Amino acid sequence: MQDYSKLVHFLFEVGMLRKTPRSGYQFLGTGQENVAEHSFRTAIIGFVLGKLAQVDAYKLAIMCLIHDFPEARCGDFNYVNKIYNQADHVQAFKDSVAQTGLEELLNLFIEFEEVNSKESLLAQDADQLDLMLNLKEQLDLGNKYAKTWLECAQKRLRTKEGKLLAKHILNTDSQEWWFTIKDKSWWEQKSNEPK
Repeated sequence: MQDYSKLVHFLFEVGMLRKTPRSGYQFLGTGQENVAEHSFRTAIIGFVLGKLAQVDAYKLAIMCLIHDFPEARCGDFNYVNKIYNQADHVQAFKDSVAQTGLEELLNLFIEFEEVNSKESLLAQDADQLDLMLNLKEQLDLGNKYAKTWLECAQKRLRTKEGKLLAKHILNTDSQEWWFTIKDKSWWEQKSNEPK
């Protein structure tokens, strides 16, 4: 019989990711997001990369969605924090899913951490590509330091699909999508003005 109290505890714990800020932005000086926001777009990027690479895009999306789940217990260590702090993310994840019936998620997390499959390589790239999208937005808004960060993130990419997507990210204005709607009257029109 399923222990629903353990499942509910797990779901409350998932909610902690909304309250867990990504800590690197304090060094960049602009931008902010929480771990849940990061995980959401990373999962979508993972799905896209899975389709491009013709692998299991659904598995890849779930892997991306849970890749930072232990941060609900451990917090987010940026690259400077990691020099001085360590956390056992595998044990944290194991404790989170214990007796929930969701232990299979632990296997996906370990696969992501060990980078031993095409999906895990793509998931690692999706993680970096989400960062690159945020950095490109900050660069377009005038943060000159975002350029250096973008170059570092780009060097961490591992797959041809990730590298190709990164090239397009770097060459696209982050606001361009907003203005590609064919009927521009919606943003040219004044309030209460007849069409």
